[in-house]
Amino acid sequence: MAAATSTIVGLATSSLSISRKQPTLNSAFLKPPTTARNPFKVSQASGGKYTCFERDWLRTDLNVIGFGLIGWLAPSSIPAINGDSLTGLFFGSIGTELAHFPTPPALSSPFWLWLVTWHLGLFICLTFGQIGFKGRTEDYFEK
Repeated sequence: MAAATSTIVGLATSSLSISRKQPTLNSAFLKPPTTARNPFKVSQASGGKYTCFERDWLRTDLNVIGFGLIGWLAPSSIPAINGDSLTGLFFGSIGTELAHFPTPPALSSPFWLWLVTWHLGLFICLTFGQIGFKGRTEDYFEK
């Protein structure tokens, strides 16, 4: 027991903790040593919180959502597909599929076509609305 104790005490002595200096190489071909900078530790960025983007990167505005939704509902409600509108076909297919609720829609159901088409148009309209509205309020399109 005494041997184990002296071994443990021996590990904490200063004879084992010798600090060695590494040789410094100076050359025109070698860059001076630099420390790696952590981008998350920018002092007082965003109130001292760790962020990669500015706080309000989306710059949400309810005008864009409202006008974008109206801007998509208006053209998608025009009866252009065999006398029916895209919105009418999509909402009608939702009712048809809910009629047999526990069973999911079949892959051959037209519900999927109307779902993808209607939402794709909505998201495109919202994206262009965000670009146009924010570009105009920030004078992006001015000369």
